[in-house]
Parts: sequence; structure tokens; C-alpha cells
Amino acid sequence: MRISTVREFRDQATGLLRSKTPILVTRHGRLAGIFFPRPEVTLPIELKRALYEMLSRDVARELKKRRVSEDEILEDFEASRRKPRAARYSASDARRPSCHRG
Repeated sequence: MRISTVREFRDQATGLLRSKTPILVTRHGRLAGIFFPRPEVTLPIELKRALYEMLSRDVARELKKRRVSEDEILEDFEASRRKPRAARYSASDARRPSCHRG
């Protein structure tokens, strides 16, 4: 597994995206993202477990910090699913997927 800074990943993206090994991308020494190349075979179970545990801790920490419960997230998700797709995003919403921008 390789470790890259955000700047290095940005500047060398073409080469890094050809990598056959996972890349941990860091910002100021903290994990910012993980790049997994399309595996020719499945990832080792140990790696899957380690990633799951790490991401679970990060999500739990964010939920606690924002004082959001799992029930609130599920309610919000269900409400979002009931809305028509076009109504989910306003014209100026930065989260709107680029394929829906006109």
C-alpha cells in the first residue's frame, strides 16, 4: 500500500491511477481518502476488515461530533427517497451531480 499527500496525488494523478496497489491519500497527516485500483482479484479479507473498522470509527466519530442519531439519518434517507429526483437538488446546489446540470 502506498501513501500519498493530496498535492502529490493531484499532481501525479495519471501515474498514480495506473497503480496496481491501493493508495492512502493524506491531508496534513490525516487520512483524506483511499484509492483502490480496479482489482483483478478481490481484496484480501484482512484489508477489507481493517478498512471497515477504520471507516466505521470515522463515521461514528462524525455522528457523535454532529450529535446525529442513526434514526435521524434513516428518516432523512427515507424522506429523500420519497422526493422526485429533480426536487432533491436546487439549481445552485453544489452537491447536485454533474450529469444533472443543465
